[in-house]
Amino acid sequence: MIPRYEVSEISSIWTEDQKFSYFFQVEMALLNALEELKLIPQVSSDFAQAKINLSRIHEIESSVHHDVIAFCSSITEQAGANGKFFHYGCTSSDIIDTALSLQIRDSLKIELKALTELRDVLWLKASSCKNLYTLGRSHGMFAEPMSFGFKFLSYVAEFSRRLNELTEYEQNLTGQMSGAVGNYTILTPQVEEKVLEKLKLKVEPLSTQVIPRDRLATLASLQAGIANALERLAIEIRHLHRSDVNEVVEGFKPGQKGSSTMPHKKNPIASENISGISRVIRSHELIAHENTLLWHERDISHSSAERMWLPDSFGLTVYALRRAAKMIRDLHLNEEKIKSKVESEFATASSYILHKLIPTYEGTREELYAHIQSASFEAKDRTSFIKILKEKGLKIENLKLDSIEEMYKEQTEAVFKRIQKTYALT
Repeated sequence: MIPRYEVSEISSIWTEDQKFSYFFQVEMALLNALEELKLIPQVSSDFAQAKINLSRIHEIESSVHHDVIAFCSSITEQAGANGKFFHYGCTSSDIIDTALSLQIRDSLKIELKALTELRDVLWLKASSCKNLYTLGRSHGMFAEPMSFGFKFLSYVAEFSRRLNELTEYEQNLTGQMSGAVGNYTILTPQVEEKVLEKLKLKVEPLSTQVIPRDRLATLASLQAGIANALERLAIEIRHLHRSDVNEVVEGFKPGQKGSSTMPHKKNPIASENISGISRVIRSHELIAHENTLLWHERDISHSSAERMWLPDSFGLTVYALRRAAKMIRDLHLNEEKIKSKVESEFATASSYILHKLIPTYEGTREELYAHIQSASFEAKDRTSFIKILKEKGLKIENLKLDSIEEMYKEQTEAVFKRIQKTYALT
């Protein structure tokens, strides 16, 4: 990851040194399981002082051209005669893929925390502007007034769904210890279960020597879904930020500049950045799906691609989630501008008037619709709108037309409570 977008906690999980540390963790779990089942002597203590030595691994790999063999050799030469029990009965992918699940799990813990933070920031923002009314848009056009909080509430619900999906994925990560071509020639399913119990992973029901890559394709799809939610949020902020809309402004620090040549500008740089990063995250989904297509159920064509897309996907997603949380936390709402539009766009009450008059109107719905439509097109302001409606013989005296906001407020609280209950928000 380039330094500009690097998340150090994620990067540290995916360093080469740390990868071999995960390998060692899996190998030791195998040794311990074999000892407990009395399939090998008590030898694990011989490896207690073993160190991950990258330079030595690289030296060996330059001859054997196999990173797992190089890793194993660098460890066994530190363990004396009992080094022969290291990597006993397993194949490289048992170690690689099980260690990969551990890396993914640790990365997911960081991502889930960032995702939860963004969801909670959106919930707070939605709650803070629950009673601020704005003009909703349909097809980009003014539609009806709505709570400004509903804008953020939409993302609260979407990110909550992504959070639930990612949590379920994290809880169902699998490992394997099935040997060459997954046929348990030396190791047994009993050994596998004990190893994965120690590592707190579920057993892959059928490993073919590799954990099926559709599992990682599912992860990439979940990440793409988060990227979609992030960009949908970013696009809305960018639209509301436009000079001709001017309803929100991203946080602008003292000394910050929006343009190299136009001093007046405050650009929506965070939301634009998030839009761009989301596109990169979604691109990983194609790679992950293509990686499911292995020859005769097993090869390593997926390996090189995974070394790049997995750390990048986690790093970029966490970066974008954190930046989005800060963007929403610092977002300034131009409340006067928002309110003025609700007050000036008198015709947005047309749906309310139509449906309130239907029960008592003596003509057809189509006739009533035409009357209200023509009044909205002819009127210049709220006063003339109401006057034209009356001239058309419509009985609007009992309608709440003096305060357009009031007619839309009644169910706002109910919707907030439903979201709070559905997604267990506090």
